[in-house]
Amino acid sequence: MKKLLIPLLFILVVIGITMFAVFNPASSAYNQQNEIPYSEFIEAVRNNAVTEVIIDGKYVDGRRHNGTVFSTYNPNDVRIIDELLEHDVKIKGQKPQIPSTFMQLFESWAPTLLLIAVMVYFMRKLQQGGGQNTFGKSRAKLMAEDQVKVRFKDVAGVEEAKEDVMEMVDFLKDPGKYEVLGGKIPSGVLMVGPPGTGKTLLARAIAGEAEVPFFSISGSDFVEMFVGVGASRVRDMFEQAKKRAPCIIFIDEIDAVGRQRGAGNMGGAEEREQTLNQLLVEMDGFSGNEGIIVIAATNRADVLDKALLRPGRFDRQVQVGLPDIKGREQILKVHADKVPLADDVNINDLARGTPGFSGAELANLINEGALFAARNNKRVVTMNDLDKARDKTIMGAEKRTMIMSREDLLMTAYHEAGHAIVGRLVPEHDPVYKISIMPRGGALGITMFLPERDQYSASKDKLEGQIASLFGGRVAEALIYGKNKVTTGASNDIQRATHLARNMVTKWGLSDRLGPMDYGDSEGGYMGLQSKPMSEQMARLIDKEIRLMVDSNYLRAETILKEHIDILHNMAHALLDWETLDKYQIDELMQGRMIAPPELEIEPPVDGEDEYADEHALSGSELEHQKPGSGPLVLS
Repeated sequence: MKKLLIPLLFILVVIGITMFAVFNPASSAYNQQNEIPYSEFIEAVRNNAVTEVIIDGKYVDGRRHNGTVFSTYNPNDVRIIDELLEHDVKIKGQKPQIPSTFMQLFESWAPTLLLIAVMVYFMRKLQQGGGQNTFGKSRAKLMAEDQVKVRFKDVAGVEEAKEDVMEMVDFLKDPGKYEVLGGKIPSGVLMVGPPGTGKTLLARAIAGEAEVPFFSISGSDFVEMFVGVGASRVRDMFEQAKKRAPCIIFIDEIDAVGRQRGAGNMGGAEEREQTLNQLLVEMDGFSGNEGIIVIAATNRADVLDKALLRPGRFDRQVQVGLPDIKGREQILKVHADKVPLADDVNINDLARGTPGFSGAELANLINEGALFAARNNKRVVTMNDLDKARDKTIMGAEKRTMIMSREDLLMTAYHEAGHAIVGRLVPEHDPVYKISIMPRGGALGITMFLPERDQYSASKDKLEGQIASLFGGRVAEALIYGKNKVTTGASNDIQRATHLARNMVTKWGLSDRLGPMDYGDSEGGYMGLQSKPMSEQMARLIDKEIRLMVDSNYLRAETILKEHIDILHNMAHALLDWETLDKYQIDELMQGRMIAPPELEIEPPVDGEDEYADEHALSGSELEHQKPGSGPLVLS
């Protein structure tokens, strides 16, 4: 540090002296002690009280008849010479000190040159990582073997992934068992999966079970604006790991540094590619990194460089996907153990009602339920609190402050009832879980369909049923209020229905006339190859097929609602009374039975609930991107 401090102080002193010389040039012998206002000087001249003056640029030094001297500043008065000559004042001019050409160039360019010199000096020092400078050192966080508290029992819902990495734990504990048979443990393991599925937690569990040091770093921590710094950090990280072998190096979001080389001319590409090259060299096995296992995580494995995935580097991929119903139940139990639960909480029912949730979302659900209970001054978290948390996560927070007229509420009620009735009566559709005309997120009302089990694909009948139920709201408005009175509330429904129909025709091969072919113009083709350009005739056929599929399901929804118009009226007015209907009330209405209005008014919101809801409300775009078969289907 002392080696860097001495030249740094010298440079700062030189910069200070130069700046002072440039911006504070030597002035004339201007006497500030005898300074008088310029108006007083002019008055003295006109009164013939001044005998002589010395003019030096804008500064004027003079002498009076009584022998006293004075100084003043000339504010660009062009008539000053005439005034002085008119009153017989002796005028002397001071020759200005003109600096040499060299000094002029030095004064104008010295600050810029010094600044460039300082930048070059520090850039070279930072690239070299010289002395005690830590800029080129690894930023990996080290956790000793006794600091990693996570174990496999703390990681739930990824049983297959745990089985894939179990042998690495065994190798780190007893490497001789594998070396006797000539076996080599994978030097690199790539964990691939959606965000929030527990990739980082699983990597820590491996280190915790093996009781070895754990280095953790993000891919973005390697890359800097200076070329060579990232490579220096990679070298330093592996040098530290060798000293603590056996150990685990975990690189999160490796796609930040491991993207395919030569793909585009983005800024910082040279630095990123040098960092990747150094990582490839360190993982190639030529440096003798025995006992070091590199675990990386990403949700963008498709953009990684192929050299990074070849055998000998990241030669094993572990898929960490979204948990199934059993996995969700295990994850919920892990997080539920941290909060006091009421006796009515059924974790299995909660797991069935959260298809498509990641581990992070399930943890957030338990936390939201605890927050609901705390705001109501409860000592335990009830099933009702967890249901509210789930509804908030899926459908958005309730907006109780939004004031709507009874006419608007009734139209919204007919719209949501149309969704629910069509969804109940078309084949293979998910059961209706809840209907609400309470505004949530970006929607005025919500109809939620909850699947009975996890679904990984969808049939043609199911998809056409979804299109029909999407049009149920618009059809209900047209039947009750007339086609000229329909509102814009079905814009999202129309968009999603059209998107489903287009995918059925162009991607999923579910059109009887066009057959099982991929007609995508950008994502189609085989093994990533793009499809051939589409002809105008084929584009017209596709549009015609999409129109036919949309129109047939629109008419299907219209026929269903006309045949069950009484149920539509009853359900809409029940929604007007209750605001929210659960699946049991919907069953009663579908069987033709009326529901009595509630005897008590709905409890007002707890103080502060509205602010909390607005803060955590889901945006409209989050409600729009619902995929068929991926989780609860929410219609607005």
